[in-house]
Amino acid sequence: MVAYKLWTSLRGAKGRLFLLLLLLLLLGLLPGPHHPAWVFGFRPPLKRLLHRDPYVLDDVPGLGRVFDGIGGLSGGGATSRLLVNYPEPYRSEILDYLFKPNFGASLHILKVEIGGDGQTTDGTEPSHMHYADDKNYFRGYEWWLMKEAKKRNPNIKLVGLPWSFPGWIGDGQNWPYVMPHVTALYVVSWILGAKQYHDLDIDYIGIWNERAFDSEYVKVLRKILYQYGLNRVKIIASDYLWQPISFSMLHDRELMEAIDVIGAHYPGTHTVAAALATNKILWSSEDYSTFNDEVGGGCWARILNQNYVNGNMSATIAWNLVASYYQQLPFGRDGLMTAQEPWSGHYVVESPVWISAHTTQFAQPGWQYLKTVGHLLDGGSYVALTDGLGNLTVIIETMTHKHSKCIRPPLPFFRVSEQTASFTLKGSFKELRTLQVWYSKFGSQAGNTSVLFKQLPPLKITNGTVTLKLGVDEVYTLTTITTGQKGSYPIPPVSQPFPTSYKDDFNIRNPPFSEAPNFADQTGVFEYFTNVEQVGDHAFTLRQVVTERPITWAFDADQTISIIGDYNCTTEELWLWKSELHCLLFHPLSIKFPDKC
Repeated sequence: MVAYKLWTSLRGAKGRLFLLLLLLLLLGLLPGPHHPAWVFGFRPPLKRLLHRDPYVLDDVPGLGRVFDGIGGLSGGGATSRLLVNYPEPYRSEILDYLFKPNFGASLHILKVEIGGDGQTTDGTEPSHMHYADDKNYFRGYEWWLMKEAKKRNPNIKLVGLPWSFPGWIGDGQNWPYVMPHVTALYVVSWILGAKQYHDLDIDYIGIWNERAFDSEYVKVLRKILYQYGLNRVKIIASDYLWQPISFSMLHDRELMEAIDVIGAHYPGTHTVAAALATNKILWSSEDYSTFNDEVGGGCWARILNQNYVNGNMSATIAWNLVASYYQQLPFGRDGLMTAQEPWSGHYVVESPVWISAHTTQFAQPGWQYLKTVGHLLDGGSYVALTDGLGNLTVIIETMTHKHSKCIRPPLPFFRVSEQTASFTLKGSFKELRTLQVWYSKFGSQAGNTSVLFKQLPPLKITNGTVTLKLGVDEVYTLTTITTGQKGSYPIPPVSQPFPTSYKDDFNIRNPPFSEAPNFADQTGVFEYFTNVEQVGDHAFTLRQVVTERPITWAFDADQTISIIGDYNCTTEELWLWKSELHCLLFHPLSIKFPDKC
């Protein structure tokens, strides 16, 4: 017997079909090319050869991986900076759209940056320990955000991950693993502080965002978690690529036992064999990062399904949660929604919120994927999940290439066309008679014709089968869950530029946040400071408090920087009642911008 390998330049289903037809021809199961049948118009039933029956939804063969949820990331960095300054009721409305169950995005996971005083994309976030003998668990806004998320959804999972570290961690080096025990104690202190001061239970902890991991540090971190009774806290590694962490785990038993979840960033919906070989939980622990227009929404719809279909990833977390930073900073509007004008109260519920809802409102962490999931014959994909109690949720997407490009990685070309898809329900689902239907369709950006998260009439199941006519750039949710809702509030105020006149005297007792409103620190950390030895207005200042260069994640500037206002404007007048820049103090200020920018 001679073995042969066959290749085809055709991609996907068409390529597999070509090879199948060729194999049948070689085996004599199709008439040869000179057979009379070809003369009289014989054509093999191409689609039926590839998929003779409807797509089957069945739990009898067993279930797939446990679903861990859909989430958003605040930080990496300072991406929620302006959110805290929103007046009520608008701030609460934004939070409801993100976290409230059965209302909007209804997220299952909130991942936050563990502030380290360094620039981490759109700004700096303060550390809870600027110095070795300093502990303050009220700096920044991530504590507040986690509490607001928990207030709306007590079951939401919390994840912490460092981007930068305060300089003392490295003992003079720009490296957090010089003293693994010191770094581990620093991170564990953040977890303990979250519980002691805010009653927050952190569920997962990471290593170092998109930077090299250190096996010894990971092992030390696990041991110290155990020492402090934090056995339930799971370690995610390495928040970068699938390799070399997967290979290292396969060759280091102690490392394998220390890590609970392998988290990769922007995996392009695919994993690698080594990661699968670990038998660990796989996450896309940072993904999306795309401008939140219709194309961004299409990107999010495609990867939410295909991260599992192609890559067995049971959770996907979007960078970022909400675009609440000055849009002229890097990656403007790369959030699930946009809230960048606290001075006006204006915000926008963008399409990714409603794309999230197609999954999050109808499947919860702990549900399991069916094994019978996959790609549609004419493009697109479908996943199905169950709670094991008879409930079923199916999410179908038919995103086209041009309507679903994410910012990274490059997306190989593929085709999607209109199609009719039938799904046969078997096993625990064979007695179902109707399914609730939620629908979205992306239209042209210019025409603004998109339909987002619209409830359609229930779909009748006939002889155990449901049939849908699918167009392109559509998302369907078919479900037994009846609690779905497209939440809404009155239209927020109209967009307004930053005020042409702005004043802040920093005279505030017991400020709710350590930073002054609308300042966005880019290098260093500025905090309210009251000088009790001064009298009058000079007693109240905004002070830069970092005196040692942090272990950087990005290219921090040599001098400290905080920005405020409209990027497009040039100030006509800037008054600092007393400017002591050598001490890095901002005293009460007044800024005058041109009337037109």
